[in-house]
Amino acid sequence: MKIQNFDYFINVAISLLWQYNEATSLQSLVLDKQEWINENNNEFWINWHDNVFNLQTANDFGLSVWSIILNLPLFIPILPDSPDKPIWGFGQYRKNFNNGNFARTQGNIVLNIEERRLCLKLRYFQFVNRGSSLEINKFLYFSFSAAGLGQIYVLDGLDMTITYVFKFKPSYSLLSALIEYDLLPRPAAVGIKYVDSTRKTWGFGQYKKNFNNGTFINEIYING
Repeated sequence: MKIQNFDYFINVAISLLWQYNEATSLQSLVLDKQEWINENNNEFWINWHDNVFNLQTANDFGLSVWSIILNLPLFIPILPDSPDKPIWGFGQYRKNFNNGNFARTQGNIVLNIEERRLCLKLRYFQFVNRGSSLEINKFLYFSFSAAGLGQIYVLDGLDMTITYVFKFKPSYSLLSALIEYDLLPRPAAVGIKYVDSTRKTWGFGQYKKNFNNGTFINEIYING
């Protein structure tokens, strides 16, 4: 994502014509105005460009603006459990004492600033990409590296599915956002899989070094 360079300079001294060369008071007023513009107007727009307009460097406020533009919440809501769900507790006759789990209350999963920036980049990319694996992998390489997370790439299954392979352990909040808002790009009607390659996977492998320890590969599948 490249941002074009803008020239914020305003030259008010250009309004001084040759017949005002001797008008020292007028020239002083114009030069004072120029100094004020240089200090306030130019600095304001430079800060606005860095803190709001440029998604690469936007601060909290700027990311909130982008969140509205791209219609992407910067948190994941957690809904409370249904009142009908059996909840652990003593209750009447302790009927669920040995079976139920704790209740889930309402709340939000909050992303840190770099996770929010990354999610907004992914949403923006969904609107402008063509869905090719080469294009997606190029974007993933730069966006995830810029966030300091690690490597991730996409594989085309050639069967109307694609697989995203994480070469790092994504945080719970980031993975929740990617799945909840379907942020990783994919062509229309194509199913998507998420694979965490950092987990030791069961198999024979070299020297059977993980034969007795690993589990089956961790895979999440979402229909197209």
